[in-house]
Amino acid sequence: MMPAAKPRPRSRYRCPHENAAKPRGRGALDRPIFERDLVHAPVPVLLLMMMLMPACGGGGGGTNQTGSSGGSNSSGSSGSSGSSSGGSSSGGSSSSGGSSSSGSSSSSGGTAATYSIDVTASGLTGSGLVLQLNNASDLVISANGTTSFANKLQTGSNYSVAVLTQPSSPTQECAVGNGSGTVGTATVETITVACPTVYKASLTNVWTWMGSLSTWWNLNGVFGTEGTPSAANMPSARMNPSSWTDASGNFWLFGGQYIDQTAGSDFRNDLWKYSPSTDLWTWISGSNTVNAVGVYGVVGAASTNNVPGARSCSASWIDSTNNLWLFGGGGFNDLWEYTPSDGTWTWVGGSNTAGASGVYGTMGVAAPGNVPGARSCPAAWTDLHGNFWLFGGSGHDSVGTSGELNDLWEFSPSTHEWTWVGGSNVVGASGVYGTRGTPAAANVPGARDSASFSTDSSGNFWLFGGNGGYSDLWEFTPSNNKWTWVSGANSQANASGVYGVQGTAAPANAPGARRSGYSWADLAGRIWIFGGNGYDSTGASANLNDLWVYTPSTGYWTWVSGSSVASKAAATYGIQGQPSPSNVPGTQTFAGSWIDGSNNLWLFGSTPFLDVESGSSSQLWVYTPAVD
Repeated sequence: MMPAAKPRPRSRYRCPHENAAKPRGRGALDRPIFERDLVHAPVPVLLLMMMLMPACGGGGGGTNQTGSSGGSNSSGSSGSSGSSSGGSSSGGSSSSGGSSSSGSSSSSGGTAATYSIDVTASGLTGSGLVLQLNNASDLVISANGTTSFANKLQTGSNYSVAVLTQPSSPTQECAVGNGSGTVGTATVETITVACPTVYKASLTNVWTWMGSLSTWWNLNGVFGTEGTPSAANMPSARMNPSSWTDASGNFWLFGGQYIDQTAGSDFRNDLWKYSPSTDLWTWISGSNTVNAVGVYGVVGAASTNNVPGARSCSASWIDSTNNLWLFGGGGFNDLWEYTPSDGTWTWVGGSNTAGASGVYGTMGVAAPGNVPGARSCPAAWTDLHGNFWLFGGSGHDSVGTSGELNDLWEFSPSTHEWTWVGGSNVVGASGVYGTRGTPAAANVPGARDSASFSTDSSGNFWLFGGNGGYSDLWEFTPSNNKWTWVSGANSQANASGVYGVQGTAAPANAPGARRSGYSWADLAGRIWIFGGNGYDSTGASANLNDLWVYTPSTGYWTWVSGSSVASKAAATYGIQGQPSPSNVPGTQTFAGSWIDGSNNLWLFGSTPFLDVESGSSSQLWVYTPAVD
């Protein structure tokens, strides 16, 4: 039996250049089937066969699927000549047909695709900012937004963008983000340049306008992403927020009242952090809407879910471990502690409902059951031992009656106990002035809220004015628990200011009666007072922008700046971030305030200036006093 014939292998079509490499003298059967049959094929079949033939490379004018030269390269890079059959050429990798998968085009001339290098600027207020690409190409940026370098770079090229020249007028320190990398197959859009207006004191006894547009009233704020600083972030306009300065020099802001010209009044419970070194705000916690209800949790138990409810005019302290403390405000007497290291609030004590009466206990004796009554706008200090002190405010006394208070309290963060130190346990108590300049155990300021207060370098507490027409200045010494009436009227006389000559101290000089001014003690022990709502040199009652300093060693007041007539107290902004002797805020009251490590006063928010009937501000100012 004859063995079965083996099937004849099917011949493939060879391109002409492949056949040309074979030896001459082949017979008809040596040619491929297609080639032998083409001469006998009908025209339709011939056309079909030609459509089914694979494309040949290497002979210019065709489509290159192998990466060799002479056609369009589907890999996106230009092929080189001399490629071998079935492989990739030295010009780049290849794929099986189609257009460029990289999104870039190439030409038969071998030019690779190029892409733009974009930069997005934010926070720029100065002029003269210049960036440089790869130490060669310069880009002048004159406004916030996205700009492109003139030079484009090829795919695979490295890029590095840096600041060549920082802006001036005002001086800013811009920083590039995501400034280096490798160009891919699209425009580079991730590079940023942030330009904070960082305050650098170049002059003294001057104001500097630091932030928010001068026309931004009733601003809703830009919260951004919780926990993420951004040049675009800005707290909403507000008045009477709580504030702290931490050991790192950061400013903290909580809550406050938001007044809209048309919608009325609302309250907030958002917590913010501001870094003066970067000029960046961070929304830390709380709601980005108004009138949020508090979440108390369990007394003494920290939780990231806990948060005080919306309120304004609270007392605030910061302890030796950098934790933030908040008491009352908005008719509450709850005490809270915020721990920045883990982002938790702790309800420490007091009631979780509004309107609670005070529990005074025995004067001078600490007890777990003691607690001040609910109140708003008290004065608050921290002594040299880290204990917290509270005076007066508008709230509820021991029998639940509401009104102005003059009670003095001490709280120990280590024991969590309150001590009623002095003053009355009922509302409306009159002051006992004694002899001017002489401390006495019987002395005590009269009942009030919204007084200006500060702590000097010796640990003594200072109190000026307050609601009710006061213009008196007091000093309290915690080491002996005695008040001293230092200056001003010893009655609620709604006294007008006696300004004298600007910049000149005199025994007759005195600020007018006022409430909600801002106060701090400088390194030389002088007491500063700015603004508030009170009485100018003409006896008119209005918001003020006058700045005063009291020198304890002489007993004299000096009118430093601002207007002596409230109706003329318009703001002069100057250039943002640029200190100038001509700069001055407009009338200011109920703002949040901080004192930085260089003893500068910072103000955020307030009630409106002269040209606005009602509303809240989001402006940021800093004052640099002279160092004597």
